[in-house]
Amino acid sequence: MAGIVLESDRRREALRTNLWFVPTVEVLAAVGLFAITYALDRAVYRGELGIPNWVTFGTPDSARQVLTAIAAAIITVVGVVFSITIVALTLASTQFGPRMLRTFIRDRGTQVTLGTFVASFVYATAALVSIGSEFVPHISITVSIASMVLDLAVLIFFINHIANAIQLPNVIAEIAGEVSVAIESQRDRGPVDAQFGPSADELLAQLATGGGEVRVTGSGYLRYIRYEQLVKIATEAHAVIHLPYRPGHFLTEGQVVATVWPPEVADRVAENFSRGHVAGPTRSLTQDISFGIDQLVEIALRALSPAVNDTFTAMTCIDWLGDCLSRIAVSWEPTPVHRCKDGYIRVIATQVSYERLVQRAFEKIRQAGVGMPAVMIRMLDALSQIADRTTDPERRRPLLEQAVMIERSARATVPEPADLEDVLRRYQALAESQDAVSAPELPAAAGVVDAGERAQAVGERGFRVQGEQGRDGLRQVEAGAQPEPAIVQGADETVRVQAEGGNGAQQRVVVEVPLLGAGGDQLG
Repeated sequence: MAGIVLESDRRREALRTNLWFVPTVEVLAAVGLFAITYALDRAVYRGELGIPNWVTFGTPDSARQVLTAIAAAIITVVGVVFSITIVALTLASTQFGPRMLRTFIRDRGTQVTLGTFVASFVYATAALVSIGSEFVPHISITVSIASMVLDLAVLIFFINHIANAIQLPNVIAEIAGEVSVAIESQRDRGPVDAQFGPSADELLAQLATGGGEVRVTGSGYLRYIRYEQLVKIATEAHAVIHLPYRPGHFLTEGQVVATVWPPEVADRVAENFSRGHVAGPTRSLTQDISFGIDQLVEIALRALSPAVNDTFTAMTCIDWLGDCLSRIAVSWEPTPVHRCKDGYIRVIATQVSYERLVQRAFEKIRQAGVGMPAVMIRMLDALSQIADRTTDPERRRPLLEQAVMIERSARATVPEPADLEDVLRRYQALAESQDAVSAPELPAAAGVVDAGERAQAVGERGFRVQGEQGRDGLRQVEAGAQPEPAIVQGADETVRVQAEGGNGAQQRVVVEVPLLGAGGDQLG
């Protein structure tokens, strides 16, 4: 059922992201309306139907003049509407980034406005052509005049709509709303009732030993995967398909896009594989949530650039990024496996991880916001908001990693003590509220912190350990010792931290902190 919903979303998105579909529908509606009014006009001409006096428009020559003026006025306004639209799109590409053009192209207000004017022009032209030496389409002319009044109202609406649409807060909110819809559409619908055959891990192990390869026939972004179609293809071939790439990744011609087990049926699967995915020059939000995250990040980066220097726009993007990630902080997990109706795994997909989405949302903004206390504080607030939505340590860990990196960046780049104190206060509040050990990646090093501060150390594999005596995660503390400063001695399954000093005493203790790991989705 979820696959059918996503397929419907993909088709709806394809029809919406263009400027021809709605105008075409309106033009066809105008042609149909003219066919009806023309039939009524012929009935009036034959004397089979009566019309009020205010509907009549005199001789054919006067009717031609009326319709010519209407058609000329409408086509002139159409030119103005197109000009306004192009100016808005140009402004969007420079201020919001080239990928923001998609938001304006798919805007229903723009599409309906263009369609209304074009449909009115087509209707007026058809009515003009229908005028004969004696025949005057009085009803059609009346409808054409009414459509001109409607066009005037639509023009006023369009000007107001564009004025609101190009405001950054509205653009950001609309993108965030689309991300929220995409999140809900990709949420795991629960386990399938019937589950048979090898597990996903067992199948991946078999594929790694020598699965057959399916190569892509053209270059472009993987926009959409038809999982239901691929399940059907795999079922017919009695095969299992593994997709190492997800929607949003760029594929080059000849690149391996799937592996198949058993390898003997790879050619059969490859023949029909094009029916199971859609690639193109642009990305789509239908199955690619990270695309929406990237759009918000792109606006924030442009706002933080020296040429723009718009801190408040960047803070707005951070607020909405926090809202989007809060929706997936609790239980969101996209479906990695797809089964046939008999319960056997047929397709194993690659999905973007929660940790990777957190990294995509904050890393580039953190790097661009170096030395900006307001941006750092807003990011810490967003991280705190997301962390409050979940009690899962694995969900909190990437958030705390980002918080530690923000804290370290603030110490290194914020020169004003009062500003630095504000940032550290927010960081301290986040760290204490979570009461956890964080472990973001750092260069391999070892160091000693001053007595009385939070114990901090760096492992040989680039892991940072942070905690206090008695915190969860500290183990095997020697009796009577109170470690304060710490250095790392090694890193394996646990990080061994050797601390010196305690209340002025020269004593040495060893504690073991569980290794939390680092890194993210290698495919990004």
